[in-house]
Amino acid sequence: MNSDTFHTPAALRRAVRSIALAHRLPADDRARLVLSVSEAAAPSLNAGRHVVLTHTHEPADGDGCGRLTVTLRLPRRTPAAPRAEKRPLLPVEITADHRMLWRVPTPAAPGHGPPTDVYSDHVLVEEELRAALDRTDGLAAEHRKLKHELAETNSGVLALYVQLEERDEELRRAHGRTLRALEDALRPPPLHVDGLEMAVHYAPAGDDDPTGGDLYDWFALPDGTIHITVVDALGHGVTSTRTALTVTHAVRTLALEGHPVGSIVARTDSILAPLAHSVMATLLLTRVNPSTGEVGLANGSHPPALLVRADGTAGYLEARGRGVGYPLPGSERVVTATLRPGDLLVLYTDGLTESRRDTYEGESRLLRSARRHRGRPTDQIPAAIARDMLTDVLHKDDTLAIAVRLP
Repeated sequence: MNSDTFHTPAALRRAVRSIALAHRLPADDRARLVLSVSEAAAPSLNAGRHVVLTHTHEPADGDGCGRLTVTLRLPRRTPAAPRAEKRPLLPVEITADHRMLWRVPTPAAPGHGPPTDVYSDHVLVEEELRAALDRTDGLAAEHRKLKHELAETNSGVLALYVQLEERDEELRRAHGRTLRALEDALRPPPLHVDGLEMAVHYAPAGDDDPTGGDLYDWFALPDGTIHITVVDALGHGVTSTRTALTVTHAVRTLALEGHPVGSIVARTDSILAPLAHSVMATLLLTRVNPSTGEVGLANGSHPPALLVRADGTAGYLEARGRGVGYPLPGSERVVTATLRPGDLLVLYTDGLTESRRDTYEGESRLLRSARRHRGRPTDQIPAAIARDMLTDVLHKDDTLAIAVRLP
């Protein structure tokens, strides 16, 4: 163990540098050791007090490296710890008897290295500075490399994310097209009847739910009367479509069996209740005689039909009743009217009149829209009405509109 006393920072630095040279420390480690010891001793030396420096060396072990231990004893009983805001250049230990220790690995067993005076201080400092700069340059190059690799990785991740988004959008569109095609296949084909014009417009609540609970059915009865069913099943998506199909199929069966239109709502509920306890739907049933223009309507909790006369007068055909799955289901009565040439009958679901959350305001707007478009060709009227009604939508829902007119 070698021990020396020092009174000036320059002498201490020279001694530490000499120890480092003797033990063949690389210039970078040598600079760290010199600066670390100098910083720790500076307050005492600048105050005119002395410090004691001791160093020992443990020979190389199995890994071929030795260990140099440099100890600094300050005049105060408790040495000043490194400031928290400045990271130590080398790890430092403070012992129970208030000494500061630095332990530095050495590359080989120490020899009698050249004394410090062989080299001038500024040469050694330049060497240490060059080592520090080389290390800094190496770290900067590594940082640039990592930054470049990170940029490439981010670019690749972004490109992959864009590809996944595009693929997801393609799948959503394909899924929507499939469901729309399926629902279109389930809807009845156009019905061509002499003396009667009919047109329909349907739109789902959104692209994510391309199929819904709004459904219609129309067909000719054996006596030539046209039967039209409009159903609005509770909910959205495929489940509500299945409910609507179940209701329309039951209604079609009862109508073709010859049941009066006023009894079909209640009979539909009695048939489906034991089979499908969760079925809940509103429905509007309409019978039109093309030869006479006579109209009969039965209602189960559904918005009323709108009748617009050729001269522009208009009004709703109110028929009270409760829908399938409701308490006391059935139409209380059948409302009748007569269509004259040029008159327009509009059947619809509440997606039109409740788009702004106000049913009465929606019914007023629907009446004005139907009167405004009554002069259009029949096949254009439902879509034109839907465009008027679906501006400033506050509540998205499936929408269905049917126009019936005597030419």
